[in-house]
Amino acid sequence: MPLCHLSCLRTVATVTAYLKASANDEHRHRHELPCEPGFMTAPIGLRHRHAVRRKAVGPLLDRLIEDFQLDPNLGSGQIERAEWGDWTVLLINRIPWVVEIMSPEGRPCVSLTLRGLLAQSPSVRWVEVDRGAVPFLLNGADCMVAGVHDADPDILAGDLVWIRDQEHKKPLALGWSLLDVPELVDSMKGKGVRTVHWIGDELWSLEA
Repeated sequence: MPLCHLSCLRTVATVTAYLKASANDEHRHRHELPCEPGFMTAPIGLRHRHAVRRKAVGPLLDRLIEDFQLDPNLGSGQIERAEWGDWTVLLINRIPWVVEIMSPEGRPCVSLTLRGLLAQSPSVRWVEVDRGAVPFLLNGADCMVAGVHDADPDILAGDLVWIRDQEHKKPLALGWSLLDVPELVDSMKGKGVRTVHWIGDELWSLEA
């Protein structure tokens, strides 16, 4: 197994262990967040999975690299394309790294998956939450503004954003921002991000 693949797996294991510990400590870190569960579809798995050349998905990767300010060499490994429900998924070296999904307004948007975010840690489109919000997000809850500690100042309502924990800066979930910054950070009531992908969901748990 390539060293980069082993490193990624070790990092995933470390983050998963941390998040499980956070969830187990919930009774010691009670947090009054009125989170509502996010919508989770029935298990669907990957469909129509096949290998592709980089140039076949070049425009999608170029959008991702520009939007998230990533290394232009992203996607230099083996690339596969598949469908996961209504989403398009790109797997790089057999790991789901990229998704293209339609926004609630019908706009095609591209993002790293949580595994991709874990490996890349982009400096944009992040929303940071305190530890008390972690157990709720792991259950697929939407992110409530009461738990938001900070955020990328350029985020606007309707952006596809990633949520990270305040302490370790590790990705927890992906979703649609419902507010502009600074309202997302300064508000005390209501939802801030509608969650669509989180650690522990089916996409995260897909076997290579």
